[in-house]
Amino acid sequence: MSAVHRNNVKVTGPVDGRPMIFAHGFGCDQAMWRYVAPDFEADHRVVLFDHVGCGGSDTAAFEPRKYSTLDGYASDVLEIIDELGLRDVVFVGHSVSAMIGVLASVAKPDLFSALVLVGPSPRYIDDEDYYGGFAAADIDDLLASLESNYLGWSHSMAPVIMDNPDRPELANELAASFCRIDPAIAQQFAAVTFRSDNRDDLSKVNHPTLVVQSAQDAIASTAVGEFVHRQIPGSELVVLDVSGHCPNLSAPGQTSAAIANFIGGLSVAA
Repeated sequence: MSAVHRNNVKVTGPVDGRPMIFAHGFGCDQAMWRYVAPDFEADHRVVLFDHVGCGGSDTAAFEPRKYSTLDGYASDVLEIIDELGLRDVVFVGHSVSAMIGVLASVAKPDLFSALVLVGPSPRYIDDEDYYGGFAAADIDDLLASLESNYLGWSHSMAPVIMDNPDRPELANELAASFCRIDPAIAQQFAAVTFRSDNRDDLSKVNHPTLVVQSAQDAIASTAVGEFVHRQIPGSELVVLDVSGHCPNLSAPGQTSAAIANFIGGLSVAA
């Protein structure tokens, strides 16, 4: 099956523009980038897609074995790049897609020129000398709640993730996005996401990298963002003065500005 069809790929912008791929986080789809991606369409070939099981992707293409690790999602990214004949890609990944982009860039570094990691976390569970934000028991409870009552979990977690109580429409949108996903697929994707450990992959990144971090984020704290920044050689860290794990939706202007400033620096350097 064509990756372009399977992942509901949409392409805009000039054919000869530098490619930018925008990848969404868990429980979302490409619509999460609708306030950011258009800011780059004038000069870039903008590529949006849905992870299998999300949005307008072909849910029938979901293979539990393939997607039992983040490598399965990274392979989809590489297939999309191959089918579209892209090179010099700027990959912009939100949340779990930040690590998916890291894995893809490490596997095929010649295809990428830079990474933008928005709210990244290489490991959500605390470990010795590492703060991921959650105890192992917290993640077990979260996944058990998701499995026993997915709709209830969606509506209770969305406000926590979005963390913009004065703008309830944002949490409502996120909850609705969660609810559009097949619960069985969501359960596996959540387990893969929250139990992943990609700390060792960070030092393998050899592309210019921007880490975009919200000042207040219940899912990936500033300590996690700083860890990612320290582990990726030569990376830049920008902390936005905003709350919530989805600044691409809640603070798109600041998110776009941070990305544009980073890309502008790449152009000057080139």
